Amino acid sequence: MADEPLVLGIETSCDETGVGIVRGTTLLADAVASSVDTHARFGGVVPEIASRAHLEAMVPTIERALAEAGVSARDLDGIAVTAGPGLAGALLVGVSAAKAYAYALGKPLYGVNHLASHICVDQLEHGPLPEPTMALLVSGGHSSLLLAPDITADVRPLGATIDDAAGEAFDKIARVLDLGFPGGPVIDRLAREGDPGAIAFPRGLSGAGDPAYDFSFSGLKTAVARWIEAKRAAGEEVPVRDVAASFQEAVVDVLTRKAVRACRDEGVDHLMVGGGVAANSRLRALAEERCERAGIRLRVPRPKLCTDNGAMVAALGAEMVARNRPASDWELSADSSLPVTDPHVPGAHDHSHDHDHVHEISKENLYS
Repeated sequence: MADEPLVLGIETSCDETGVGIVRGTTLLADAVASSVDTHARFGGVVPEIASRAHLEAMVPTIERALAEAGVSARDLDGIAVTAGPGLAGALLVGVSAAKAYAYALGKPLYGVNHLASHICVDQLEHGPLPEPTMALLVSGGHSSLLLAPDITADVRPLGATIDDAAGEAFDKIARVLDLGFPGGPVIDRLAREGDPGAIAFPRGLSGAGDPAYDFSFSGLKTAVARWIEAKRAAGEEVPVRDVAASFQEAVVDVLTRKAVRACRDEGVDHLMVGGGVAANSRLRALAEERCERAGIRLRVPRPKLCTDNGAMVAALGAEMVARNRPASDWELSADSSLPVTDPHVPGAHDHSHDHDHVHEISKENLYS
């Protein structure tokens, strides 16, 4: 195991400061500092607050991860960081920190894609990814179906949300029901006590002529909000648990149905589900049920690895090192709309000579 790459990953795309350390496909540390409680009173993530929280949490979280892994920063083979997509200010904090550590330590820097990282994290749970991998990514900002023949170099979008992502819909319905922020966990919990068939909410883009792999949750969100408003206007009590269960069922029904269809159409015999909404218990159960029926093997990381974390960034970084992918330039910048087709941001030209020079400067002066 000692000859496998030892990589530290930094994730700051939204409101969690995540630092992970992996050796190959083995997770050694997963330290997270979340600012979600600070955002809760605003009903959503406030970018400026998130950026400041990352600044405060960065060094302590890195130190905690190194201690947890029992390794020295000098032992690392590389530093990986989320370069995008995400909140621009938040991403910049992570990228700046990664550059500083990489430069000071004389280690290669890898700017990687947040969405590709969500796929690669499954290697830490279930071993190397099959090639190609079919992935359903569901989070607050993204609902995507992706085919990845090579997670470090070739990720192909098959479908995506055309309006609200699934996680956004959960947050908005939770707000209408006065359940607070974030909405996913509380709706999941209440739905367990409700009837998923109580209310017939619409399934977006599920008609015969609709795009096979795209998602739309805006119409569903509006339908649920109007149903709740009508109940309140009539002076009737809103059956919160039934609303939560019926809404959740409408979301996961569409997600799993389209994912299984994509596997069949592409001839892929497995499905990886990732992203924050992959922690949803009903999504996991229905995906398992439908995959089993279709003869598809389901891979879902444990809930803690589904939400944003540094381990997923380190996992993709370690894969970059293992496959000898080019390191990023020191000019690496944050890209809030980095396309999923770019799993990482390689250097524009060969900096190998510069990098050797950086090694020498840093070893003598910067980290002694």
